[in-house]
This record gives sequence, structure tokens and C-alpha cells, in this order.
Amino acid sequence: MTSQHNWFVIPMSFILAFMLTLLPMPGWAIWLRPAWVLMVMIFWSMSSPERVNVGTAWIVGIILDVLLGSLLGEHAFALTIITYIVVRMHTRLRMSPLIQQGLSIFFLVLLYQFILFCIQGFIGSLPNNWLYWSSSLTSMLLWPWVYSIMRVRSDMKIV
Repeated sequence: MTSQHNWFVIPMSFILAFMLTLLPMPGWAIWLRPAWVLMVMIFWSMSSPERVNVGTAWIVGIILDVLLGSLLGEHAFALTIITYIVVRMHTRLRMSPLIQQGLSIFFLVLLYQFILFCIQGFIGSLPNNWLYWSSSLTSMLLWPWVYSIMRVRSDMKIV
């Protein structure tokens, strides 16, 4: 495996996460959309904190803000906070069993959504549905699969 291939895996995983975030969903399932970009960010900052860290989170967050048409810096700020927490705890998170990691993902996504909720409250565009919080549950349920698939990719000499 060449170092050029190793460098290419991380950006491609974020591009795939952006694509999954932008995929259209039926109206009844829109609130169940997992936090794809956040889960990829958590995986890479947990697996390789020297490559994917707070600076990467800020750049990815700005790209996500532009793609979603949200307030510029909203997702960047929330991603940066969550990535900081994950980088500080990456050794503990990495050594935890998948069920415990899933529970951590639940609380990290919940915190991410809370930060976005507060920012949206400041600008006066709060979501008017309690299902806003359900994304943390779907992200937690999908985490074992996301982790397993990405782990296979990262075992190809990226970590």
C-alpha cells in the first residue's frame, strides 16, 4: 500500500459522509438521518488523532455548513467541540467495547445536536419537533456497522 493511497482514504470517507448527508429521504424519516459526518469525524479523530483533529473538524464543518446552507460556522463550531472531546479521550474510546462506544456516540451526537440547537435558538430558527433529537439514537444504532466498515479500511496501513 502506498502512502498516497493511505492519504486518500480519509478525504474519501468524508466525501462519502457528505454524500450520505445530502441524500434525499422521505418526509417521515428526515428526523432519523444519522449524523454521518460526525460519525466519520469521531472515527478518524479516535483512530488517528494526529491526522484528524480540531483543525480538520473546523474545515469539514465549514464545508458541511456550505453544503447544507446553514449559518456559516454553526456545524464547524459543533464539530470542533466534539472532536476536541474525542481527541482528549481517544485512547479510552478506542479500547472500549462497541456497545460502550455506541453509548458514547449517543451522548456525543446528543451534545452536537444541543450545540446546534442553542445556535439555532440564538438566530430564532428552533426546530419545532421533538424528533429533532432522534438522530442521536439512529447514529448510536448504526455506529457498530460504521465502525466495522471503517476499521477494515483503516487497517490498510492508515492507522
